[in-house]
Amino acid sequence: MLNWIPLTSVHEVEALKNRSHEIPCLIFKHSNRCNVSAIAKYRLEDDWSFESTQIEAYFLDLLQFKSTSHFVADTFQVFHESPQVLLILNGQCVYDASHLDISVEELKESLASVEQNSVS
Repeated sequence: MLNWIPLTSVHEVEALKNRSHEIPCLIFKHSNRCNVSAIAKYRLEDDWSFESTQIEAYFLDLLQFKSTSHFVADTFQVFHESPQVLLILNGQCVYDASHLDISVEELKESLASVEQNSVS
C-alpha cells in the first residue's frame, strides 16, 4: 500500500534531500485539475509494490504549493511538468518521468539500475 507523505514547504524538500541519503525518495507532483495527473496517481497507487523500507513516497499538490513545486524543479534541475515523478537518491534526481510515462515498473528498473551502478 502506498502511504503518501505530504510535501508542502521548501524546508520539507531540504529534509527529503537529506533523507534520500538513507532511503530513495519519490516525489509525485500532482494537479487535482488534470485528468492525466489523476490517472498517473491511480496507476502508481494501484501498482505500488515497494516495501516502506525500500522507498518513501512524497506527494506534492503543485497547485496549492506552487513555490514548493518551483523549488523542487530548481533544486533537482528538472523541467517542471505535471504530473511528474522524481526519484531522489543521495540528494540527486536520478530519474524523472511525466504524464503517462509514470509507472511503477519504470521506477523499479531505474532504481535497480542506479543501485547496480553504485555497486559496480
